[in-house]
Amino acid sequence: MTVEVRHLRAFLAIAEEGTITGAAVRLHLTQPALSRTLRQLETHLGHRLVDRSTHHLHLTPAGTAFRDRAAAAVAAVDDVLDPTRAGTWPLRLGHAWSALGAHTTTLLRRWQQDHPATPLELLRIDERTGGLARGSVDVAILRAPVDLPDIVVEALLSEARVAAVPADSVLAGRPVATLADLAAHPIAVNSLSGTTTLDLWPPSRTPATTVETANTDDWLAAIAAGRAVGVTTEATAAMHPHPAVAYVPLADAPSVTVSLAWRSPPSHPAVADLVALARDVVLTTPTR
Repeated sequence: MTVEVRHLRAFLAIAEEGTITGAAVRLHLTQPALSRTLRQLETHLGHRLVDRSTHHLHLTPAGTAFRDRAAAAVAAVDDVLDPTRAGTWPLRLGHAWSALGAHTTTLLRRWQQDHPATPLELLRIDERTGGLARGSVDVAILRAPVDLPDIVVEALLSEARVAAVPADSVLAGRPVATLADLAAHPIAVNSLSGTTTLDLWPPSRTPATTVETANTDDWLAAIAAGRAVGVTTEATAAMHPHPAVAYVPLADAPSVTVSLAWRSPPSHPAVADLVALARDVVLTTPTR
């Protein structure tokens, strides 16, 4: 049997909807036809991808491992067949938040100057891999380790962590803060793409309360409203100044390594040029 893109789309729809019924409606197929397509894909791979033992379907370990590859393959096909991109092939740089901080504008302007025929698209995608796992980007800026197959990772720089606090709070007036200072307050946590977890604090001083947020905008809103304080890096202070939020250096929080990551082989011929330029920008451009 020949596997086609429709088999991958069927599997991804089932994985996202959690039911054959919902996926069939989304794809405008009958349930028997969708079930048959899934069985064909599983037969070809020699692995069960979906556990059908409960009403709400779950991916098997093999299905979970296959999902990222399937998403990347479908995204690549969609990108190649996108009529709006005929004649041009933009290089897509993804990030979960704050891009390269104060280096971002320099990188974008130098790329436009040096590579005018290849547009560079900076895309914020609210997931830990900045869109790399699902194939939405060619290169991603990472601030946390990721476990993806066939990925090349190059460390670029180290960012200091800072506290983000309401501008009218007592902490905002301090020249420096500590994790212990923050522990008495609810902590805003972006569990989808952020780098802050309660593991930053020692067990004896773990904050009692967290405020869950889904992206940088919601995280900032929670802090600005006085509902929480947060921990981020100096890149957020550079990229997201806010009149109701003050950024205060943190004395005892470890720095964050910022890396570029891309698939091997690269999905775009200009990936190596972007990596080289980012390396040069970080080494030669002052941020203050």
